[in-house]
Amino acid sequence: MQTRILGNNGLEVSAIGLGCMGLSFGYGPAVEEADGIALIRAAFDRGVTFFDTAEAYGPYTNERLLGKAVAPFRDQIAIATKFGFQEGDPSKGLDSRPEQIRAVAEAALRRLNTDRIDLFYQHRVDPNVPMEDVAGTVGELVAEGKVKHFGLSEAGPEAIRQAHAVHPVAALQSEYSLWWREPEKEILPLLEELGIGFVPFSPLGKGFLTGAIDAATQFDKSDFRNVVPRFNKENREANAALVTVLGHIAESKHATRAQIAIAWLLAQKPWIAPIPGTTKLNRLEENIGAANVVLDTSDLSVINDALEGTPVSGDRYPPHLQARINR
Repeated sequence: MQTRILGNNGLEVSAIGLGCMGLSFGYGPAVEEADGIALIRAAFDRGVTFFDTAEAYGPYTNERLLGKAVAPFRDQIAIATKFGFQEGDPSKGLDSRPEQIRAVAEAALRRLNTDRIDLFYQHRVDPNVPMEDVAGTVGELVAEGKVKHFGLSEAGPEAIRQAHAVHPVAALQSEYSLWWREPEKEILPLLEELGIGFVPFSPLGKGFLTGAIDAATQFDKSDFRNVVPRFNKENREANAALVTVLGHIAESKHATRAQIAIAWLLAQKPWIAPIPGTTKLNRLEENIGAANVVLDTSDLSVINDALEGTPVSGDRYPPHLQARINR
């Protein structure tokens, strides 16, 4: 697989990474540990060198799983993890105090069984802690060799500028896909200006763009999509038109919907590295196959024209979660 550079300090990652959250958290019951390890190692065998986790995924269990899985090839990959919640639990609120950042870093190093974190993200901007303190603390961890690169997740333009002025931001991780293009307005131009990479999560619209979800789909009771407005029955019915359009485009390129969605992201900028997640080997192979789908200017124009008249219905988060975004 080709690699890409995130930020101006040379963080090199595979063009397509693996979002590991769903192996432990968020999309129903956690997978068996052996199965999770096998999937992560299968990703590495197929060229993936960029693995994303967070203390909040579990909490803690996803970091431990990833640490065990990558132990045989730790020095050949980049691990990204995150800080920013009280006790690693989003429901308990934000906490990016310097002492908390340091505590999370030390604990994450132990759980990941490693001596450095390649990319350390602030999971959500904390309005109670000056960004200068956050960036400064991560900068100290970089100087100590415990962290290699600093990242932000779901941060807005002001927070990005504030952080980058104190310590270089290598990457911003936020949602970006064919059904959530908000970053194109302000975020992508800013990242290009500052030389910051972009790591889109949910590049497949939390599974919707694959075509495997319809109005009749029943999610597990622990699946957070149950509370996401975009996934209520009415909005799934309304958004089916988008999946149909994507299917026509995929057929014309002899690819799947998922592969077109990921290839579209790769074609936007050379410093974008999406991190689709899955628990299934066949989906992993399908997602990785997107790296071989080439979309030229004409293809991108066709996709944009086709989707222009296909609006997306429903908010991407319930109000209490949306309030934490783009502070």
